[in-house]
Amino acid sequence: MSRRSSGLMGIWAEAQRQQQRQHETRQRAAAAEQRELERQQRAYERDLARQDRERQRAYRQAREAEARQRTDELQARVEALEGLLAAGCRAPAFSAGALARSERLEPFAPGHLGQPVAMPDPYDFRYRGNRPQFESDWHAAQAAEAQRLRQLAAYRQQYDQWAAATLAQTREYNAGITEMVAALREADPEAVVEYFSAALYASGAWPDDFPHQISAAYDPAPRQLVLNWELPGFGIVPETKSVRYMVNADEHKEIARPVTQRRAVYRDVLAQCVLLALRELFAADEFGTLESVVLNGFTDDHDPATGRPARIVLASATVSRAVFATLHLEQVSAVECLTEGLGGLLSARPDQLAAVRPGRQPDDVGRGVVSHGGGDDPDLFEMDPVAFEALVAELFRARGMQAVMTQRSNDGGVDVETLDPDPISGGRIIVQVKRYRKTVPPTAVRDLYGTVQGAGANKGVLVTTSGFGPGSYAFANGKPLTLVSGEELVELLARHGLRGRLGGGARTAPAARQEPGPAGDHNVLGMSWAGGVALDVCALVCEGSRVLSDDHFVFYNNRQTPDGAVRSVDPSPADKAALHVAFEALPSPADRLVLVAAIDPAVDPDADLSGFTGARIRLADASGAELGQLEVSDGRPGETALVLGSFRRRAGGDWDFVIGGKGYAGGLEALVREYGIDVA
Repeated sequence: MSRRSSGLMGIWAEAQRQQQRQHETRQRAAAAEQRELERQQRAYERDLARQDRERQRAYRQAREAEARQRTDELQARVEALEGLLAAGCRAPAFSAGALARSERLEPFAPGHLGQPVAMPDPYDFRYRGNRPQFESDWHAAQAAEAQRLRQLAAYRQQYDQWAAATLAQTREYNAGITEMVAALREADPEAVVEYFSAALYASGAWPDDFPHQISAAYDPAPRQLVLNWELPGFGIVPETKSVRYMVNADEHKEIARPVTQRRAVYRDVLAQCVLLALRELFAADEFGTLESVVLNGFTDDHDPATGRPARIVLASATVSRAVFATLHLEQVSAVECLTEGLGGLLSARPDQLAAVRPGRQPDDVGRGVVSHGGGDDPDLFEMDPVAFEALVAELFRARGMQAVMTQRSNDGGVDVETLDPDPISGGRIIVQVKRYRKTVPPTAVRDLYGTVQGAGANKGVLVTTSGFGPGSYAFANGKPLTLVSGEELVELLARHGLRGRLGGGARTAPAARQEPGPAGDHNVLGMSWAGGVALDVCALVCEGSRVLSDDHFVFYNNRQTPDGAVRSVDPSPADKAALHVAFEALPSPADRLVLVAAIDPAVDPDADLSGFTGARIRLADASGAELGQLEVSDGRPGETALVLGSFRRRAGGDWDFVIGGKGYAGGLEALVREYGIDVA
């Protein structure tokens, strides 16, 4: 009994020891696991801290780099102002001879139309024992070749007409340059003023934000040009000298430029402007027209004594050609050169608008060409028609062109006639102005085009206080016509230092415009093309490059947008597809209506767009009357979808058409994915 009891006790003791060892093992494992978790937690926290330090360091470096960049920009601005005269002396001089255009024209280039259509080879293995297929392909190739020859002849005729018209325009333009040069040689006062005003305006030596107002007159007896030339204001010199990043406050601190330094830089800039203007005038005088120049540099501001708007002369000089020819402007100190070398006057405190006594004024001579300046912005709607035309003419002068107003009678539809001296893009420009409150009808644009053709001008510009509809832009598309809406006119005036507003109060962009007419609630876009390829014509109503929603994608499974502003309709006999578009009813976020074409896979799944040629979009009003035709790119082999073009809302609320041309090999699905439609 005792031996059996002793054996049981040993077994129990051993079991207890095993349990104890297992318990200790679990405890050690749990402790090790806890230590590992704590180690991982500490490592994770260290990694977070390191990442946070790196983010803080990267953020600080970015903010410091931004501060350095702003400082560098400020320094570069001041250096450019200090080097204005030296840089201007390196610019080429204005020349009348450089205005002449070459009569050499681009040769006729028929492109793919110059390549004959390949005829099928009867010995091709595909036609062995298949005579009907060969004859079918032969007749198709013969028809394609006949069509190519017709298109080639039409294209050649268009080229010949263009070449004749361009050559005639070039010769007329060169004759005008010759006439102007002859007038300059004879010291005609009007020609002299126009030529040297253009020399100052066209100079590339002036920074873009410098003003360009001028009034001038020419006295032929002493051969003296007298002009008032606008100088930049004190704000042209940056108030800030540098920018520092303050770490603790997390902000950029601007360090002010010392007033004495800013005043000295501004005074030096004014002296450089006067010397540079004199340099531009004498350098452009290739006919010995100028014996001397009287230049008064002014700024439009408020008179410190009265507080009223005034034209304040800050610099003045009377300089002869002989004296000016002795100067080496690249090495001079501008202030000393103007005041001591040329005996001119320069305000001691131009920042405080301390005026100097001007020299001879253009009004003392007469025959002045004076620009606008000072006063409140005039209401363009209420402006006298003659004054409005004069303002538009002044705008073209401010852009470096010669501009004259026509007589009020027998002007042939021309309100302002301008001459752009640019040797590449310039030429004679016919300008019409329309002080309208309602949308300008397309007939006015057509009339302008007829006037441009009849006058043999290079370009026509229609300026209005209102806006234009899609039909006007469609007709102007591809023609030498520019349409300037009221909103764009106000922006151009402000950009060139002129003044004008549209009515009282703040301006708001008008709603999208339709063509005026009794049934002008929508437009019809009719689509047609050559060849037998079957296409689906679709439309996407977008904000930027993203469609507003899937419901704003109009195609064969969705015939219209939710509001009905865009809907697919049966085409007229002249078209293969058609859309009705009510531009005024498009959602306010929409700024783009994209038109696309894609192969219809149900009709011909193996086709591509190589047969999509001779395409056009016919724009009509609600009654079906055609307003114009829009150019469309041809298709290309391998592509099965194509962006035809897009109507885009302009700043004034008008809709302009921009031709497309981007093709997709993946069909309509690949195209619409780029506009945010999920086709998965």
